[in-house]
Amino acid sequence: MEGYFFLECWFVKFSEPATTFDEQLDKLISRGMVILDRNAALHHLRHINYYRLSGYWYDFESDHETHAFVAGVTFDEVINLYMFDKKLRLLLLNAIERVEISLRTQLTYHLSHTYHPHAHLDSSLFKPIWHGGRPTSHAENIDALRLEVQKSQEPFIRKFDQYEEILPPLWAVCEIMMLGSLSRWYANLAKSSDRNAIAKLYGMDETNLVSFVHHLSTVRNICAHHARLWNKKFTFQWKLPGKSPKNININFNNEHPRKIYNTLVMLAYLMDVITPGHIWRKRLHHIMDIHRIDPEAMGFPNNFLDLPIWKGPIM
Repeated sequence: MEGYFFLECWFVKFSEPATTFDEQLDKLISRGMVILDRNAALHHLRHINYYRLSGYWYDFESDHETHAFVAGVTFDEVINLYMFDKKLRLLLLNAIERVEISLRTQLTYHLSHTYHPHAHLDSSLFKPIWHGGRPTSHAENIDALRLEVQKSQEPFIRKFDQYEEILPPLWAVCEIMMLGSLSRWYANLAKSSDRNAIAKLYGMDETNLVSFVHHLSTVRNICAHHARLWNKKFTFQWKLPGKSPKNININFNNEHPRKIYNTLVMLAYLMDVITPGHIWRKRLHHIMDIHRIDPEAMGFPNNFLDLPIWKGPIM
């Protein structure tokens, strides 16, 4: 009875009714949001969930308890932020794809040539690492990879069914690894010399690259699931590079060190390494300009346009 009483005291039945799109809009109006075009606003609410948009108007609230808005805030301003965030996610996915494919290539090439094409099956080359609050072993990584291979219908995977090894060679299995899996395989390498041999190609120390790739897997998941990114404060703080690469303008003194700024710095730098002559940096400047985005909300320093990393390649 005591346990039941505890539940009765602390949990109540949810009783809030579902609201219509018109009611949702009227709620925003009652809280002080300015609606310049009711039909246009209703159209957005019909196709973008109210609670998805709430993450974008949160910073426009003057009181988070009552959800009252700062005077003069318009629904169009919220949609502007939403559209910017969509473009930002697509821009990041473009850069992350290039980093992911490059890292797959380097991991495959280094292990295949230093050891053998099935180096991933050699447990002596790998160590457990902490992931998700517990250590992940080589055996667990192999099991996860075998499941991916079993599910794959790619011809370049199925052609290896005739061989006795339990998995295809590295250059094949790497192509079906998701970024999170790729991150674990790289971090699990037992020898720092192996990790550094790969990191050196990017002008980085392995501790920073391991940490950044793990962080990128989180960013990629946010982008892939269309979640809010532009002013997000990340729970995981990746290990910021100190000595190398040099002069990339990492912001160590930012009041919001877990914001997206340092991620963008590293992606701009890695794009210079992987795709010389790219316009990714210019595209970022462009969408920030046309949507009139406050750079500080993303963790940018005030003078960021004067910093070398945002002017062009620093290599």
